[in-house]
Amino acid sequence: MKGGVGENRAIHATGQQEHGCPSCGSRMRPFFEIPGVPVNSCILMKTPEEARSYPRGDIVLGFCDDCGFIRNLAFDPALAEYSGRYEETQGFSPTFRKFHEELAADLVERYGLRNKDVLEIGCGKGEFLALLCDLGGNRGIGFDPGYDEDRGILDKVEAARVVRDFYSPRYVGEQADLVCCKMTLEHIRETADFVRLSRQAMRPDGSSILYFQVPESMRILRDCAFEDIYYEHCSYFTPGSLARLFRAEGFEVLRLRTEYSGQYLAIEATLADDSERQPATGEESVETVRNAVEDFSDRCARKIEEWRARLREATRRGPVVVWGSGSKAVAFLGAVDTDGLVDQVVDINPYRQRHYMPGTAQPIVAPETLSGRPPSCVIVMNSVYTDEIARSLKALEVETKIISM
Repeated sequence: MKGGVGENRAIHATGQQEHGCPSCGSRMRPFFEIPGVPVNSCILMKTPEEARSYPRGDIVLGFCDDCGFIRNLAFDPALAEYSGRYEETQGFSPTFRKFHEELAADLVERYGLRNKDVLEIGCGKGEFLALLCDLGGNRGIGFDPGYDEDRGILDKVEAARVVRDFYSPRYVGEQADLVCCKMTLEHIRETADFVRLSRQAMRPDGSSILYFQVPESMRILRDCAFEDIYYEHCSYFTPGSLARLFRAEGFEVLRLRTEYSGQYLAIEATLADDSERQPATGEESVETVRNAVEDFSDRCARKIEEWRARLREATRRGPVVVWGSGSKAVAFLGAVDTDGLVDQVVDINPYRQRHYMPGTAQPIVAPETLSGRPPSCVIVMNSVYTDEIARSLKALEVETKIISM
């Protein structure tokens, strides 16, 4: 999905634009820039020409010294596109499906979600909503403008429906026992407004549970994971900045943890009473984030140069392909493959195949394509899938070197 509410809080003083933090209202300062990147990584491009000419925007990451929140100060919501061309599902991966199933089962069991109402903001193609309804016999409603009913994912879940629209104040009459929002808040510019809006979907008696999932950004800062910085992700959360935002908006944080090999950050919360809300286990200090921010730009530049050299060396031995055509690959290719050395991009999602990479225009192909022309090297965009990809290559009898990000 994904989309948001509200308007930019940027203010003007003495002719200079000052960027206000959408989480706490304080001033933000820039610390990292990437000019001219594709404004969407998951839109399907039918031709190389369309892929190369797709609109671009700038990334200027800013840091809030008061709450530790990070956002793209140059983000323009008018450039965002979330339509039927948006293809984000990871549901074709057995590794991801297992994670999804275990996550849904865990929430159902721990919170007794049986014969209950669940509401998912940014439900994508409906896979997680279907799991929550099926596992607990629950009733579900999802919101996502990119939902595709032709996939048939909810055909056997009679008690679930999807509204093909952004979640907004017009839907505040819909309330649920579980309010779920996975991988959506990072697409929202006005973060506090959106979290405040999500309260309206919770029952006023305080019985509802809220579950939000976002990319974990302390890892991005620590590991210089430049492949996880892209235009449509305008908001970046660490455990501390996420928990502080929810507490400020009247939530009691029940659980704060990382998931999926530390790549995802999850928060579980309920409406708080008037008592003092204490920091959650796992929160880092603003100072910790500030220290990581200070030299991030230099460290990231060095890592990108190392990857460029690594790619040049790999191509001397033969063709190189990237496995995984999603946002990580768009960011990686845009930063590293400045000479067009990567031959093609592999993806197991059939809806992404026969399209082209935004910005760099490599063709997206099925794994079987590699049997006819084995590459000298496969660069795996997400290390979580390395074992799964190795098994696929073995089944195809493709012998090649695998390098994981």
